[in-house]
Amino acid sequence: MNITIVGAGAWGTALAISLAANHRVTLWARNAAQIEAMQITRYNQHYLPDILLPADLRLSPDFSAALAAAELVIIAVPTSALRPILHQLVQLSRRPFDKLRTGFSVVWLCKGFEAETAKLPHQVVAEVLPEGSRYGVLSGPSFAQEVARGFPTALTLASADQEFARSTAQALHHAYLRIYASNDMVGVEVGGAVKNVMAIAAGICDGMGLGHNARAALLTRGLAEITRLGLKLGGRSETLSGLSGLGDLILTCTGDLSRNRQVGLLLVQQHDLPEILRRLGHVAEGVYTVREVHHLAQRLGVAMPICEAVYRVLYEHVPAAEMVATLLNRTPNLEFDGG
Repeated sequence: MNITIVGAGAWGTALAISLAANHRVTLWARNAAQIEAMQITRYNQHYLPDILLPADLRLSPDFSAALAAAELVIIAVPTSALRPILHQLVQLSRRPFDKLRTGFSVVWLCKGFEAETAKLPHQVVAEVLPEGSRYGVLSGPSFAQEVARGFPTALTLASADQEFARSTAQALHHAYLRIYASNDMVGVEVGGAVKNVMAIAAGICDGMGLGHNARAALLTRGLAEITRLGLKLGGRSETLSGLSGLGDLILTCTGDLSRNRQVGLLLVQQHDLPEILRRLGHVAEGVYTVREVHHLAQRLGVAMPICEAVYRVLYEHVPAAEMVATLLNRTPNLEFDGG
């Protein structure tokens, strides 16, 4: 299959490396200097500096050329860039002198809610792509470095078109990348988005030295919040207890490679948010997702006290220790009462 991956960050590059052995893969980045350096060195020095790119992985800074023969377009950009990239893709497909093949499909990797609109990625895609387009979301517990190194990974590919989900999952699946099909895009996207918020909370918990008991409680109650929101938006509980929900939550809240967990750890060390983001050098989606989740939960009447606490620490500058005390002093109630 001819695959074009749009976005040469850590995850886009890692997936390009993983898929290159079985497909004709082109990796595109807007930054021509970045692509030139990758072509010369065969390394993505900024994101995956220790992992050699496959010799047959094609690299291009030319959007039109990169997409010319694409059967599947995989969008690996932050949620904030999804809509602009989709518009570029649609404009390109309508230009008669370009060679973008008709009938190409789209899969995206971004996790979060669109700023201001609080829309999930599949809602953005449905607004921009022509009616009848085939598309889906690929998500699950996956650190880019481990995927790039060929470590075993399991993901979920969800689409409203179940046949597309199955056929695409089968096409991308290989010995070290196991992909399951689903038709629950809402559940997959909510799980992938909100777990990043919980990872910031987990970083705060670990940074304060609150122990393994507290972290286990945080993950469990965090999953309850994710599930409440997911069900309210139309997702399914089994999805939220699967790879893209519970699986991704466990990985992101406990793994040292988690950028969002690092945000929480650095907050405890009294670094301010701009300094934290500068230090990371990568996008930490939870920082932006928590703002949209907070407003969405308020509008929908969904109880999400952990998300509210993270929001107050990041955007109202309440000390992390104060918010932890507030959470611990909440009135006890039934475990499954919905609050």
